[in-house]
Amino acid sequence: MDIAVIGAGSWGTTLALHMAERDGVGIVKLWEFRPDAVKEMQKDRENREFLPGFPFPDNLQVAEDIRDAVEGVAVCIFAVPSHAVRETLAKLPEGLPDNCVMVSVIKGIEMGTLKRMSEVMAEVWEERFFLDRFVCLTGPSHAEEVSRKMPTSIVAASTNIDTAHFIQNLMSSERFRVYATDDLIGAELGGSLKNVIAIAAGIADGLGFGDNVKGALLTRGSTELSRLGVKLGGRPETFAGLSGIGDLITTCCSKHSRNRYVGEQIGKGRKLKEILAEMKMVAEGVRTTESVYDLAKREGVEMPIAEQVHRILFEDADPLEATVQLMTRKLKVED
Repeated sequence: MDIAVIGAGSWGTTLALHMAERDGVGIVKLWEFRPDAVKEMQKDRENREFLPGFPFPDNLQVAEDIRDAVEGVAVCIFAVPSHAVRETLAKLPEGLPDNCVMVSVIKGIEMGTLKRMSEVMAEVWEERFFLDRFVCLTGPSHAEEVSRKMPTSIVAASTNIDTAHFIQNLMSSERFRVYATDDLIGAELGGSLKNVIAIAAGIADGLGFGDNVKGALLTRGSTELSRLGVKLGGRPETFAGLSGIGDLITTCCSKHSRNRYVGEQIGKGRKLKEILAEMKMVAEGVRTTESVYDLAKREGVEMPIAEQVHRILFEDADPLEATVQLMTRKLKVED
């Protein structure tokens, strides 16, 4: 079977390389929207911009035309930033080939609509979108480690457990373990909401706080994302698993985390616009913070950490003063 990967950032490229090695996979077509970048990858036979040092195998092709990239494929993996999903889907007005399995590795919530990625696809493609062929692939999985074949465990989530099992069997290897679940809502939300807490963890690092703060942030942050996630239809156990607390721990503690990095730089006194301007890759948590803030207000869910992150990012609140506000909230029983 042939595979398409839509988006040639570090994660999309890593997954394209991984799929090119799987048994039963024929051609893997990696789509990039910038013509110059396509030409560079075709010439260099690697992605020197986002994943240098990993040569492309013969069965990995780089495509500039998205319609050519998805033609005849059995699986299409979407690895573009959440804010680019609608624009990308619009390039495929007829949708994907019949019976193609759609896999999203996007960890974000669309600003404004507050929709998950499966909901955005359903809205754009309408009758051409089939939820039982949609999978969210999520969990603690930095490209920097997966590309080096470090052991990694993630989750394939679909409303159709058979579809989740299909992706599980297709993608699993001795260094890349995939679990399956039918809690699509929980998996999509867990991978998105944790990025807000990762920014908070980075701010704490930038302020020079220690392990006590990090432990509290991870614990209380996990409570916040579970509280909102369950209210939106996810299952509690999902937020205690790889797509919840597992991804949260990794993103809050890792040197590879773009979201933690953004927070750390803010904690050191830098401004958000300046930080984002120098970054090549997208820190999804910045936009997700706005969406989570709006979702929490809409659903009437208390999320004090997310609220303070929103104040710091978008209301120019002082990070130390925001910490004091968190620490001096009304005392209560732990929930």
